[in-house]
Amino acid sequence: MRFERITVNPNQMGGQACIRSLRIPVATVVAMVADGMSTADIVAALPDLSSEDVTEALHYAAAVLQDRMLPLLDPA
Repeated sequence: MRFERITVNPNQMGGQACIRSLRIPVATVVAMVADGMSTADIVAALPDLSSEDVTEALHYAAAVLQDRMLPLLDPA
């Protein structure tokens, strides 16, 4: 998948993936969704973003995690 709205610059925000070269990390947007904020709430809180930015941030986060293996807790 190609991400047109996600940028990574080692000289900006410590190289974190950001939205359109803005100083808004993808992780911030994903955390806002995890906290229960709607896309409209996020765009209202961060007016430089569009709903398409929020959607692409979620797709990017899913793609990054798709190939990672995470440890599971032992049920015992």
